[in-house]
Parts: sequence; structure tokens; C-alpha cells
Amino acid sequence: MKYAVIFEQGPTSVGETVPDLPACFAVAPNLAEARKSSAEAIAFHIEGLREDGVPVPEPTSHAEDVSVAD
Repeated sequence: MKYAVIFEQGPTSVGETVPDLPACFAVAPNLAEARKSSAEAIAFHIEGLREDGVPVPEPTSHAEDVSVAD
């Protein structure tokens, strides 16, 4: 499965959220590390859902960059 991940640059770190998996998030020191840790965070979250007997949501979100005029 492929889940969309949103990366948000903060002053000192990068936050990661997964729209299709509520409460699935992580923080890394930089974008490169955030990209690496995304799959781990998603796998850990899904494992927890399964252990709790909660259905795993199907990925439905899609993200794209959109250009706008300055």
C-alpha cells in the first residue's frame, strides 16, 4: 500500500503526517531523515491498529504541488 505523507518544515525539524492514518505522525531533524522514517512510522502505526483490532484505512489521499501566480 502507498500512503500520502505530508512533510512540514519547522524551525528545527521536519514533521510528517499521514492524512489517511489519523494520529500517525513523526518528527525528524531534516527532510532526508523524514523520508527514511516515513515507512517505519506507517508500519508501526498499522501494526498498532491491527493489535487493537481496528481496521486499517485504505489509502485514499493524493498530494500534488500546485503553482500559483505571485
